[in-house]
Amino acid sequence: MSASAAVSSTCAAASSTTSRRSSSSAASRVQATPRRSLPSRLVASRTSPRSPVVPPVYATASPGGAGGTTAAAARKKLLIFDAEEYLAESLAKYTARLSGEAVAERGAFTVALSGGSLIKALRKLTESPYLEAVEWSKWHVFWVDERVVPKDHADSNYKLAMDGLLSKVPIPASQIYAINDTLSAEGAADEYETCLKQLVNDGVVAISEVTGFPKLDLMLLGMGPDGHVGSLFPGHPIVNENQKWVSYIKDSPKPPPERITFTFPLVNSSAHIALVVTGAGKAGAVHKAFSDKQSSSDLLPVEMVSQQEGVLTWFTDKPAVSMLSSI
Repeated sequence: MSASAAVSSTCAAASSTTSRRSSSSAASRVQATPRRSLPSRLVASRTSPRSPVVPPVYATASPGGAGGTTAAAARKKLLIFDAEEYLAESLAKYTARLSGEAVAERGAFTVALSGGSLIKALRKLTESPYLEAVEWSKWHVFWVDERVVPKDHADSNYKLAMDGLLSKVPIPASQIYAINDTLSAEGAADEYETCLKQLVNDGVVAISEVTGFPKLDLMLLGMGPDGHVGSLFPGHPIVNENQKWVSYIKDSPKPPPERITFTFPLVNSSAHIALVVTGAGKAGAVHKAFSDKQSSSDLLPVEMVSQQEGVLTWFTDKPAVSMLSSI
């Protein structure tokens, strides 16, 4: 199914849908369901006849000892894979596990997607055993950022995700929250935040007791060679936004210029964050992110990803970490 042919919910539609639901409590609207037993292929070793996967090199916090004494560094997990195929298998297993845990606890799994190469890295979710084992009907899908272009435009993160992932798994269309591409960047950002607030009121999206911002179950991030995440770019004032849940830019340093994006307080309030970073072109930003010579005056956006609760997990390959001397 192409993105243009798919029928999914805009946040405006989602808000009106949820507001029409019964007046029962949020807890009763999102019922936890008994957790299914996953196939042994899904919970056992990464090695399988179909796709022999070599376990990654593993490091906790900064591999060079950089920042290793800080609480933030202690909440970092660095996984390094010999090949992208192994990374994709591990990422699918990780995502499926978190989905199962969230569904068992709350009856829903809220996940935010990024663009770029991330969607390709998630491709294993569309294959066995994940396709059959994951409770797709419980997924609620958001975008970390989106370009303000039509949904069938080549630059649309929605189109990228639909073509590569969402059209291949049975997530209810009403639980895929695209931006309203008929609005301005400012209007689309405001409406997306309104959508999130409605879903919080409806009991679908949790709120962090630590930050007061929405607490999505999983934030899936990529990173650009310049260290940007979402549409939070180095040196742009938007990285300092600390009140809004969703903001916008009209002067993106890379095209297209108009975008909406989750802000750092929302990103960092997630229950789990995965950073998927591959390729030698990212090595410089990775090196800086794990350096002990950080200065608050020149932080890259990726350095501002700071898990408030839980662990920030980096999924990387050897080229991406080639500048880390102790690996």
